Amino acid sequence: MPTLLVIFFAALLFAVAATPIARRLAFALGILDQPNARKVHSSPVPLLGGLAIYVSFVAALLLFSDSFYVTQVIGILLGATWVSLLGIWDDWRTLRPLVKLAGQFFAIAILIVTGVQVEFLRNPFLNILITALWIVGITNAVNFLDNMDGLSGGVAAIAAGWFLILSILNGQVLVAPFAAALLGASLGFLVYNFNPARIFMGDAGSLFLGFTLAAVGLKLRFPGHPDAVTWMIPILVLGVPILDMTLVTISRLRRHVNPWTTAGKDHLSHRLVKLGMSHRRAVLTIYALCGITGALGLAVEFVSPELAYAIFALAFFCGGLVIFFFERNVSS
Repeated sequence: MPTLLVIFFAALLFAVAATPIARRLAFALGILDQPNARKVHSSPVPLLGGLAIYVSFVAALLLFSDSFYVTQVIGILLGATWVSLLGIWDDWRTLRPLVKLAGQFFAIAILIVTGVQVEFLRNPFLNILITALWIVGITNAVNFLDNMDGLSGGVAAIAAGWFLILSILNGQVLVAPFAAALLGASLGFLVYNFNPARIFMGDAGSLFLGFTLAAVGLKLRFPGHPDAVTWMIPILVLGVPILDMTLVTISRLRRHVNPWTTAGKDHLSHRLVKLGMSHRRAVLTIYALCGITGALGLAVEFVSPELAYAIFALAFFCGGLVIFFFERNVSS
């Protein structure tokens, strides 16, 4: 536990110190997010906040974690580094969607080669397939969620906090340092990114956070609990990004719009604003929802399998109701 606290506070302080440097670098290089009709800001905002998150995360682990002799730890770091570099390039020069997707699958291949994958299915091909779908899905869900000041960073921090609690409770000494560093780096960045934001994380941050959260959720184990139940826990912890991506995908397909190449104000956060909430209140509401889904994930570990499936089914049903309500009553 003391080591985890050191990693958390180191990542937090590193991010607080590194983010202003990344901000100045973004202005110097002209890596700015320009305002347009779908953006909520009215003047250019520097990107590269994701670089500060990444550097803080890695620095805290390199300095204070002693798990780098484990191949899977190296695999996660290599994959996360690759997607972060991919995001930096996209923020700077803009990559085509298929190129970004291909780059993500390369990072997934690094994970699989180093042994970070789903293992509870009996068919090796299905294990690899589910691993790839999970990683690419969560990576892009967090990327989708980065549409309002403080939103993606805050949700990532909350999810990382739940993963930290789960890893401590289950003695996951390899997973816990990742979660602690991710929590600290995300909170340190939020000092500058919460409304009104002075810097955005860009794809460098959202792809990195999504990939790392997905990998941590994949690596988390629950000794003494059946896989037939525990597979639900990471899904619930990351339920908010999944809900937002599902809402956006359904909405755009219904309107005959490509969900992957078209951006718009059709996310959960935007629709909460259309209901009358301020941007800050909409973000805080989503934080609260993320806290609830994480608590449900924690509860699943400690109840009977029957009740666990009832909780998951209820969460799934409520998510469906949310999508139905917004599609029916709040135009995108």
